[in-house]
Amino acid sequence: MKQEFTLEIAADNNFSILNRIVNVLNRRRVRIKKLIAHEMEGDFYRGGAILLLYTTPELMEKVKHQLEKLIEVEYANYTEGSDAYYERSEKHGCRVAS
Repeated sequence: MKQEFTLEIAADNNFSILNRIVNVLNRRRVRIKKLIAHEMEGDFYRGGAILLLYTTPELMEKVKHQLEKLIEVEYANYTEGSDAYYERSEKHGCRVAS
């Protein structure tokens, strides 16, 4: 059964890394409901993304492992639901309307 997941990714802030992340999700037909990309404070070589996704738990696990295979990605963690998305987005100074 499909449900919402919050995915948090930390990666090198390289040209096209966001495109590569979105391509992994598109190939698996994972719906991106919301996405916030940001630069790490004090280090413009590092960045991250917080995504609110709609998919199945099995597919979410496969996506996580596929993202971690990308050379630029340091880690990818996910949690069930949208609460973590809104918490993390506010932590990074993004105002999100529900």
